[in-house]
Amino acid sequence: QLQLEESGGGLVQAGGSLTLLCTTSGRASSRPRMAWFRQAPGKEREFVAAIERDGGAKYHADNVKGRFTISRDPAKNAVYLQMNSLKPEDTAVYFCAAGSRGVAGDPTFYGYWGQGTQVTVSS
Repeated sequence: QLQLEESGGGLVQAGGSLTLLCTTSGRASSRPRMAWFRQAPGKEREFVAAIERDGGAKYHADNVKGRFTISRDPAKNAVYLQMNSLKPEDTAVYFCAAGSRGVAGDPTFYGYWGQGTQVTVSS
């Protein structure tokens, strides 16, 4: 069983930055594909970014490209989401997810999820 825990959320003004951290425990040696999704009130869960096992291939949603960057440190079982130039529309609960294959942006391909961390961007 793989456990995921997010941290780093908070309240920030528009234009500011935050770095989210996802730590994994349990089946750490599996090093699956890792991703970040987010969900705003009344909206569906939305893909943000994903990174492959070896950290080589990365995928970012169009609405965060150039502002958000996903990275991972396998030695620390950690995945990061650096968020710059934040906008009020980035306000959401951000979830870390782990999967092994399939479409990177499709949440149904991820079998493990964290509890989420709230990010609020004020205007």
